[in-house]
Amino acid sequence: MKYLLENQETERIIFRKIEKSDFNDWFEFHKNPITSQYWISELESPEIECENWYEKQFHRYQNDLGGMNTLIEKETGKLIGHCGLLVQNVDGKIELEIGYSLLPKFWNKGYATESAKKCRDFAFENKFSDSLISIISLTNKPSESVALKNGMHVSKVTDYRNNKVNIFRIYEYEWNKIKPVYNNTYK
Repeated sequence: MKYLLENQETERIIFRKIEKSDFNDWFEFHKNPITSQYWISELESPEIECENWYEKQFHRYQNDLGGMNTLIEKETGKLIGHCGLLVQNVDGKIELEIGYSLLPKFWNKGYATESAKKCRDFAFENKFSDSLISIISLTNKPSESVALKNGMHVSKVTDYRNNKVNIFRIYEYEWNKIKPVYNNTYK
């Protein structure tokens, strides 16, 4: 599970492995219709969607395919979302993706950018890949904004899981030009 950021933190966030006990907090994400608006697919019930999401994360953990980390707000100890490094197959090529999802009540507070930058830095510091991507639906402007703040640019447009997406990318050499002086600030 080399791609997990277990026990890592930023100024406002603690990263840890997902636990089954997180289900009820994360279930709120699946109950809110706004959270699935950027993915075109036939959705199951919120319960089944949440169960499937957890199964996928535990499968990733068991098969060294990266996985989401639970994000805990330091100030309150509350689960605010998930962010992590995910091994993905995009157009027949294995890529390392920075993925992120937050509960809507924590949107527009900089948490997605803070956690995505931490994932980016962790991946490049540990030499996991010479580039990182984020797979973002063409209509998902909030996630696009996070990717841009993370130093990424649109690399290509492709079909991914029956959805037209932008593949945002940052190369390690680009990161070397922008990487922060490490003072634990990721805003």
